[in-house]
Amino acid sequence: MLRICSLFALTLTLSFGAASAQGISGAVRVIDGDTFDVGDTRVRLHGIDALEAAQTCETEGGQPWACGDWTTRQVRDRYQGAQARCEALDRDRYDRVVARCFVGGADVGRMLVQEGLAFAYRKYAMDYDLDEKAAFVAERGIHGFKTISPARYRVTRRSGAEPARAEGSCQIKGNISAKGTKIYHLPGQDFYSRTRINTGKGERWFCSEAEARGAGWRRARR
Repeated sequence: MLRICSLFALTLTLSFGAASAQGISGAVRVIDGDTFDVGDTRVRLHGIDALEAAQTCETEGGQPWACGDWTTRQVRDRYQGAQARCEALDRDRYDRVVARCFVGGADVGRMLVQEGLAFAYRKYAMDYDLDEKAAFVAERGIHGFKTISPARYRVTRRSGAEPARAEGSCQIKGNISAKGTKIYHLPGQDFYSRTRINTGKGERWFCSEAEARGAGWRRARR
C-alpha cells in the first residue's frame, strides 16, 4: 500500500512539474475575481484574494451595494476573452492550479490589486503587499467603501453564523425553507426577527427587493 501511495504521489508531482515547465496559455474565461479558466485549465491567481460574489459593501453615507458582484463584472470586462500566459506555482485544495498570469506582458494579479479589485493574500504571499497599501491610500476600487476581507467573509459563511449587520447596511433576509423555497423577509414583517441567515446553506442578505427577486427569491406573504 505504501509503495502504491508513493507511486501515486510521484505521478502527481511529475505531472504538475511538467505543467509548470510547459506553462499554461489560452483564452481567459472569468469565473470570479480571482479565478479564471485559461484554455482548459482552472487557475486560481497567485497572491490575491477577491471579494466573494455575494459580498456587500457600504458607502460612507451608509448606502449598501453589491460590491462582490461589481468586482466580478469589472474583472470580466477587463479580461474575458483575453489571451493569457500563466506560470504554474502550486495546486490548491480544490485542485485548481495556483499561477501567476500575464496578459499583454502585465501581471494580472498585480493589476487587480493596484486597481482595488482584489486584496493582497498575505497568508500565502507578500508579492502585492505594497500594491494594496497604495490602492488603500488612494481609495481605489473597493477601498473606497466599508467591507470585510474575503477571508473573514468565508469564515463567517462556513460557520453558518448570522453576520452582524451595521445600521444602514443590507437588511433584507433571503431565507431558504425546508422545502427549498427561496423567500425574502423585510424588516417589520411577521417572521423577520426570528429568521436567521445561514450562508452555508446558500441563504443571504439583499440590499433591495429588486435584487432579491432578480436572484430568484419571492417576498414573504406576511
